[in-house]
Amino acid sequence: MNICRPLIRSLALFLGLLLCSMPAAQAIERPQTGPAATIRDQAVTEIVDGDTLVLASGKEVRLVGIQAPKLPLGRAGFETWPLAEESRNALQTLIGSHTVSLHFVGRREDRYRRYLAHLTLPDGSWIQGELLAKGMARVYSFKDNRKLISEMLALERAARLDRRGIWALPDYRIRNPAETWNDIDSFQIVEGRVVDAARVRNVVYLNFGPDWRTDFTFRIDHRALRLFERAGIDPLTFSGRAVRGRGWIKPQNGPLIEITHPEQLELLGE
Repeated sequence: MNICRPLIRSLALFLGLLLCSMPAAQAIERPQTGPAATIRDQAVTEIVDGDTLVLASGKEVRLVGIQAPKLPLGRAGFETWPLAEESRNALQTLIGSHTVSLHFVGRREDRYRRYLAHLTLPDGSWIQGELLAKGMARVYSFKDNRKLISEMLALERAARLDRRGIWALPDYRIRNPAETWNDIDSFQIVEGRVVDAARVRNVVYLNFGPDWRTDFTFRIDHRALRLFERAGIDPLTFSGRAVRGRGWIKPQNGPLIEITHPEQLELLGE
């Protein structure tokens, strides 16, 4: 059985309630899944941070699809991100003494052997959805875990418009392309108008200024382009369009974000 259909139906209802100014913490029904896709009723022994926890079995779980503010967790020189403690407390409060069920919709483990899962509570509440609705996390997706991203983006967008949680702080504001030199080696959401969309061999560059050597760029390589093609999206048509994208900013000529899957980019209204 497809894990996503019942959850998406529930999410649609949830988003409708949000738009009607109903409380953001409406419970989302637990998705109906087969045993191969779900590990049910697991006790939680530790909340590591706002997107990571430890099960009674000792297995660590990374809440797939989101990024919460980070704590140092023993890393030398690592500064606590704003609202990191609050995010961890929010996850602790949501789970309390309840068990959680793990739902897998893509790659099951990361390179650290942590589970990558969507979590639900016995009452059906979807943990990722609740954290995004509270503004205690932002969407953080990967090419091998792409399902439910559009639903999570909608929850994030609603929280951002209401300035809930992290969205009330300038630290997490959406960047414009011109200021991204100050954000090298950090995960950011960047929004602007594409000046030029160009293909060089098997790579598409979405340039946000006239000088590709210094201006901000989204880069889409040949592997990602295949995913865009399957989704019926041609990034070369983005020239002149307003775009919002997210990812880690690195210096490559100018600041650059590598786009690995279509859901990293959102076309905005004109």
